[in-house]
Amino acid sequence: MKAVQLGCGITGLVCAEQLAKNKKVSELVLADIDTAPAQAMAKRLKSDKITVTKIDATDEKALRKLIKGADVLVSSVSWTVNTKVIKVAVKTNTNFIEFSMSFDWDFIDNPKKYVGETDATILSCMGSDPGISDVFARHSANKLDRVDRIRIMDGDSGSAEGYKFFSLWSPHDLMDEVASPAGIFKGGKMTTVPPLSSSDVYEFPQPIGKLKVFNTDHEETYLMSKLIKGVRDVDFRIAIDDDFANVARTLQLVGMHRRDEIDVRGMKVRPIDVLSTLMPKPTDLIGKVKGFAAVVVETTGMKDGKNVMIKMSVPLSHEEAFEMGNSHATGYLVGIGGAIGAEMLLDGKIKQKGAVFPEQIDSEEYIKRMRGKGLKVTEQTIAL
Repeated sequence: MKAVQLGCGITGLVCAEQLAKNKKVSELVLADIDTAPAQAMAKRLKSDKITVTKIDATDEKALRKLIKGADVLVSSVSWTVNTKVIKVAVKTNTNFIEFSMSFDWDFIDNPKKYVGETDATILSCMGSDPGISDVFARHSANKLDRVDRIRIMDGDSGSAEGYKFFSLWSPHDLMDEVASPAGIFKGGKMTTVPPLSSSDVYEFPQPIGKLKVFNTDHEETYLMSKLIKGVRDVDFRIAIDDDFANVARTLQLVGMHRRDEIDVRGMKVRPIDVLSTLMPKPTDLIGKVKGFAAVVVETTGMKDGKNVMIKMSVPLSHEEAFEMGNSHATGYLVGIGGAIGAEMLLDGKIKQKGAVFPEQIDSEEYIKRMRGKGLKVTEQTIAL
């Protein structure tokens, strides 16, 4: 089988390495406009099934040539580009996987509006959060008679010596996330709060401990509220320290999160491109990040007439992630999430055509594969 990894940054390379080791994959193409990280991985793995190619993902003709004969296309490029990539996958009936969501939230309710009729599987939001978090929520919801509330907490105690302001994933997407009003599903209704305006303190599994977490605009709030029957409250929060939050607020105030072009001394530039160029690339941080990360999902509801909470988590140290996949914990969990989705698709475990979301796949099979890759998935049922 032929697999194509489009976008070979920190998350894409983790996924690609898993596919390179998969016996069903006979050909793996690594494609990016910057081929240096992919070339480094190909050299490290020494696999004759890997080829590396340079591509501009906005070039439809080049994309069509790239994915010709592919059984699956995994894309980790920015969502702003993925909207074009998905359309090419649909036109060519190429199975497609992305780690987040590229279209508006309306995509969940009206997928055919965006991708039409297709014989391909378009697997969206298949990273860590969204992705692993949604699978945990589905797994827990399946065990309850009634689901009332779901809380998703993303915690990270990571630090990188010599770096004060950095992102462990796409700086473009991070700044977009923290500069957007945050969706909150409460009492069966969707509402929003201003960027970085709602926070709390949450105790993550040791050795992470207590971290300040903020509501940010995230796929889970929209996915779970629509795809998990009966739930009345969905709350996503991510750990952001006060220093980072203050800098992010300031950058937003001066417009550095903007994606439209502005004129700077006769040159057209996008402020977000300037900002992300000044920030270190996530691949620059490989091997330099210390600490732990964890995704925690709490699903509360009724079981046999009693109020219970099913709490699931997947903790991982950045050092472990470096040993397991030459990454850090954030990049590793996102890439593994996508890799498991791709492998389930290649193995015929995901048969649906058109748009598919993580709440709609076999959660038991997915979690079994997570454990098979050495991840420590924990699950507790707590009486309330």
